[in-house]
Amino acid sequence: MALDLVDYERKAREAVQAFWGNRAKARQKQIEAGKADQGERAGVTAGKNMDGFIALVLDLVRANGLAHAQIYQQRAC
Repeated sequence: MALDLVDYERKAREAVQAFWGNRAKARQKQIEAGKADQGERAGVTAGKNMDGFIALVLDLVRANGLAHAQIYQQRAC
């Protein structure tokens, strides 16, 4: 059985764009709120930067025979 790559090149490109876009939005939001973190920290503390990559991995897993796999995406409390 061949591996289904679910158009990974396009999805990876979109994930990279979302990563940098989310960082910029988080940084700008902190600046506007007057609570900007030091250096690059402002762009990484929002917690949504990797969502595009998570979606890509989920698509790959589901497209390759694990449609019913239990994939935990939330942090343990």
